[in-house]
Amino acid sequence: MCGRYSFALEDELIWERFRVSVRTAIYKARYNCAPGQDLPVISGADPEILSFYHWGLIPSWAKDPSIGNKLINARAETITEKPSFRNAFKNRRCLVPADGFFEWKKDRNKTPFRIRLKDQSPFTMAGIWDQWTRPDGTVIRSFSILTTGPNEMMAAIHNRMPVILHPEDEHRWIAPQPDPSLVSLLKPFPSEMMEAYSVSKLVNSPKNDSADVFQPTELRL
Repeated sequence: MCGRYSFALEDELIWERFRVSVRTAIYKARYNCAPGQDLPVISGADPEILSFYHWGLIPSWAKDPSIGNKLINARAETITEKPSFRNAFKNRRCLVPADGFFEWKKDRNKTPFRIRLKDQSPFTMAGIWDQWTRPDGTVIRSFSILTTGPNEMMAAIHNRMPVILHPEDEHRWIAPQPDPSLVSLLKPFPSEMMEAYSVSKLVNSPKNDSADVFQPTELRL
């Protein structure tokens, strides 16, 4: 799964990499993004701005928004089958920008690792989104991050990883028209372009939202 990530870029770097406008009154660097928070996405509905959606997909037909707590990730292998995800995959896709993500190795200590690109450049994870309306008319837009099986490096840490898109595929991902061929993008990112290192258990708590959670410990992959 992908249950924690970071997006801690300066405004001008976001523009340089993603070519989206940033509302500086809303945006701030996030070092420990967690489910249930409103976080930056680039949506097919508003591809020119950095939007803020709730992490945890609430399908439009949901009776209770708490369903989003269980839908922070969508498995790529069943994205076209699951009722909670298939319509969003067809019509409502988004990019989830990041500069790294965290995963916990299933060892005795549940060691947390930070995973990023070797060149430390920002990237996007494939996302889907939906819109849910409260009884009072308030609209909530929410998203889920797609996951796939691990590449060779990630397999040493966990059995899932987020779907990371190559830059040349990003506009295609959020294009408005349905595109069944997008399934071909839902595969592990190449190991040779990634690296991982262990971090302290500060990252375990979303309250620790500072660069301190990036500090390495002794392990590196």
